[in-house]
Amino acid sequence: MTDDELKRLNKILRQKNTSETVANRIRILKDMDANHPPVKTYKQCASDHGISEPTITNVVKKFVNEGLDATIKLKRSVNSDNAQRKVDGRVEAKLLEVACGPVPKGHSRWTLRLLEAQMKIILDEPISREAIRRTLKKTT
Repeated sequence: MTDDELKRLNKILRQKNTSETVANRIRILKDMDANHPPVKTYKQCASDHGISEPTITNVVKKFVNEGLDATIKLKRSVNSDNAQRKVDGRVEAKLLEVACGPVPKGHSRWTLRLLEAQMKIILDEPISREAIRRTLKKTT
């Protein structure tokens, strides 16, 4: 690793918004750097930072094969919670419209189960009670 890359890593490591994963990757790279002694073994690095040896192996492999930028960049999975949200603005508006509307006959108020059944009828796809609860909690 060059001196410029080391300075860049130290700068990133000092930032408050650096995630723990990226910080651990930077620490691994600094410990394994042969140009800037002391160089640690995999076991020493693992015990010092509380990281497993396979993680260290993967970080070093990624650095060698893909470079520094790819190593310190976090990749979000396309299947993450943010990408798979069922309750978007349109669904949220419809849910609030139903929840603020008239209560079904035989009931004194809307329950999560009633809202879940009603939204299933309206939207043709089920929305979990938890998603409905979070949406209603978010909007007072």
